[in-house]
Amino acid sequence: MSSFDDRERAEEAKYALDQETQFKVMARRNKLLGQWAAGVMGLSGPDADSYAREVVVSDLEEPGDEDVFRKVRRDFDKKGIQRTDAQIREQMAELLPVAREQVLKEAD
Repeated sequence: MSSFDDRERAEEAKYALDQETQFKVMARRNKLLGQWAAGVMGLSGPDADSYAREVVVSDLEEPGDEDVFRKVRRDFDKKGIQRTDAQIREQMAELLPVAREQVLKEAD
């Protein structure tokens, strides 16, 4: 029976690691998105870093990407930045594999 218990614990540990990795990937994607959006809005240095952190924190409002999208959309609208919803979502999609690669590279 201990072989079964060991396997079950190993599966639980793998699941927990996968969830942690996914969380890190999404946080990294959101940071990269924040850096991109900051650049589009003309922010740099500490202001850009601060904005990127705001985007990361915005993801804690609700499950999924909509809270992050709404943050960037709202901020672009306030600044008069002409980007379509599709362009913002496309940037989010393009940054996801970049974030995954960075996180996995750091884990090695």
